[in-house]
Amino acid sequence: MELGDNTKCLHLADEDTKIHYGAISYPIYQTATYAHPAVGQSTGYDYSRLQNPTREHLEKYIAQLEGGKEAFALSTGMAAITLLFEIFKPGDHIITEADLYGGSIRLFDNVSKKNGYEFTYVNCAKDDIQKHIKENTKAIYLETPTNPMMGVSDIAAIAQIAKNNNILLIVDNTFLSPYFQNPLKLGADVVIHSGTKFLGGHNDTLAGFIVTNNDAIREKLRFLIKTTGAGLAPFDAWLILRGIKTLGIRMERAGANAKIIAEWLKNQKHVTKVYYPGLPEHPGHEIMKKQAKGFGAMITFNVDSKYNALKILEKVNIIKFAESLGGVETLITYPTTQTHADVPEEVRLKNGITETTLRLSTGIEDSVDLIAELESIFNQLD
Repeated sequence: MELGDNTKCLHLADEDTKIHYGAISYPIYQTATYAHPAVGQSTGYDYSRLQNPTREHLEKYIAQLEGGKEAFALSTGMAAITLLFEIFKPGDHIITEADLYGGSIRLFDNVSKKNGYEFTYVNCAKDDIQKHIKENTKAIYLETPTNPMMGVSDIAAIAQIAKNNNILLIVDNTFLSPYFQNPLKLGADVVIHSGTKFLGGHNDTLAGFIVTNNDAIREKLRFLIKTTGAGLAPFDAWLILRGIKTLGIRMERAGANAKIIAEWLKNQKHVTKVYYPGLPEHPGHEIMKKQAKGFGAMITFNVDSKYNALKILEKVNIIKFAESLGGVETLITYPTTQTHADVPEEVRLKNGITETTLRLSTGIEDSVDLIAELESIFNQLD
């Protein structure tokens, strides 16, 4: 029997708690190495760089939630992307979304290009991806919704393009989490997560994940995670396991708050544009309805001046001015100097990120309190 989405956050389909004395909270195996019964024999675990029971248990949860055959837990989201890109070789060409998290752009432009990879940045929601595919193209890399401008790409349609051209489709699913969107089920080959965000949900640890159904990629990643040593530590794995238990109810509550706040922002005189896929006028609204079961908790909006943008950041109290997202607390970010500080100005501006752009990650507070704080601040704007 297929488990429901909230049940999947709490139970593995093949879970057996007897071997852990019936512990409801999975144990933290805080060990680096393991004793062997005899030469040529193993308990199944040899050294925690290769695998650890706590990390393995978490990986089974992530694979279950995404509908993948296998997941790999890494020390951060960027570590996950870095490890994944080791499957490519010098001369390979990757088509990637232009409006990406700044850290991904920094990695691609300063590390991956140095290693001989070629990149073409396109607007995957609007551009003709097919015309950018070349003989050496190996993958298409998406975020949907994008960070921070909330562009929405049709995963199933792009997956078909990828399959027709025998290339991979990689989707960063951080913004929606596996609770709201499952790219593998829509035809993607690989899913990436910053587990620091919605999966952990409490702003208290770092983690990253790669999930796939592709057997060849699975084998490569098993070798790479063992070789490079970026696997997630046992205690951090346990913190993410704890966070996942409430993933569903957190996503539902934060998403409901986001819809209320986005509607409120639309009617403010100092707000010039609201980017939220849950609004019917958003160009990706219908695609989101088709490929996701929720619109997420991320809102980006522009105000009428840099002065007012900075004033909002100075005045927030319940809402925290911080560089992250996906936690139970509502956070507001200034992409120009935070998440996208290393992106060249001309690229930021082309993507729509200006000095008046703010990004909001809604938490699970009472929406009336969040609105009250925003209303008080907006009443003080010039």
